[in-house]
Amino acid sequence: MNTFSIFNSTSLVCRAALSLCGFLPALGFALQPIEHVRLDDRLEVYWVLDHALPMVDIQVDFDAGSRFDPARLTGLSGATAQMLSKGVRGESAPDKGPAKGQRWQPLDENALGQAWADLGAIFVASSSDDRLSVRMRSLVKTDILDKAVELASREIGTPAFDATIWRRERAMSVSSIEESLTQPAPVAAKLFRENVFGTHPYGQSVTVASVKAIETQDLQRFHQRFFTPCRARVSMVGDLQRADVERIARTLLSRLPKAQSCAALAPLPTLPAVQALGKGKTVALAFAASQAHVLMGQPGIARDDARYFPLTVGNYILGGGGFVSRLTDQVREKRGLSYSVYSYFYPELQTGPFTIGLQTRKDQAHQALAVVGEVLDDFVSHGPTPAELQAAKDNLIGGFALRIDNNKKLLDNVANIAWYGLPLDYLQTWTQAVQGVTLESIHEAFKSVLDPKTMVTVIVGEPS
Repeated sequence: MNTFSIFNSTSLVCRAALSLCGFLPALGFALQPIEHVRLDDRLEVYWVLDHALPMVDIQVDFDAGSRFDPARLTGLSGATAQMLSKGVRGESAPDKGPAKGQRWQPLDENALGQAWADLGAIFVASSSDDRLSVRMRSLVKTDILDKAVELASREIGTPAFDATIWRRERAMSVSSIEESLTQPAPVAAKLFRENVFGTHPYGQSVTVASVKAIETQDLQRFHQRFFTPCRARVSMVGDLQRADVERIARTLLSRLPKAQSCAALAPLPTLPAVQALGKGKTVALAFAASQAHVLMGQPGIARDDARYFPLTVGNYILGGGGFVSRLTDQVREKRGLSYSVYSYFYPELQTGPFTIGLQTRKDQAHQALAVVGEVLDDFVSHGPTPAELQAAKDNLIGGFALRIDNNKKLLDNVANIAWYGLPLDYLQTWTQAVQGVTLESIHEAFKSVLDPKTMVTVIVGEPS
């Protein structure tokens, strides 16, 4: 997964205050309804109103993830996100409307950072496989919030994409990639995704050559093509009224070009389906590291898969539950082969990976993998025990409140509900969905999704 993040600085006092507010308990969040509206027949907006704190957290997701990066320009989506906060163009307001006659001066990255610091607000941009996301956090005091939304609108709609600044950022990105290739964990992750997904865009890696090939005109074209209200989801959590929600959503995207209709837009590139693996494969790479980094897995499920909850509960038992998981019990506790071992499904718009990971002494890598294979094969073949299932449900349901106990976590959930088209009552029915998982549904889901004989295994640090 290719991810770039940009954090604008705030003053120390404001940054500390925002951090503290983000971790205060958000009582009653689980009971707050998620609301949804489509504005102007194109812009999808989701929100939760909560008046416990005088703050708002906002996320705008564009269908502009790295899966749309051209093969020779991998990293383009991330570079676009990276440059949103590096300056905005000057502009004049339209001849009609409330802002008639107003002129906005250009702002470089230093001026932008100072503007956010003066407001005590935060703006962040990042890119992943499926989406390019911008997030902002602000106090809801009118003279602060309105300025923060206007500033975010400029970064979203009129980034400068200055060539001099991009050359500097590009050189820093190249250095970061070169540095990552000296570390075993990033190398293992790169090899794993390339071998699990093959030529599918989910398997693309950002390279030195691809970043060096990106020019400012590529950033501009990507922005023009993918940044549109028709392909955006806006999510909000905080101390707002309904009228505030619609006004903020419209303002945030007001500087983007307006299409005659969403149907008139050029279609997005058609991506191939993720292919199942026909046979197992082991990739071993000698590496100057103190331990071997091991990843094992294969394509798993997409987020809209009906087997999501049985796989989630089952994976908690297999390797997602930390010290109470089977993998930890067999690999760490009984044999001392690794300090930690884990497994997870990462569902995306298309089929995302299932992954098992661990680190171990180089001379123990094959022994650890043999144990992992035995545990996985037994779990897929026979499923969990009744006691394991009940313990997993108790832990997952008991910890549910921690998934939504502050604005940021709740916004994560609302944005995912918006992005993947999940039911609006998803949070209210989550515990019932977990409680409804049965031994049979877990067994059937794992047998239908995973095949232990066709796993990709990557060992970085293997001496042989």
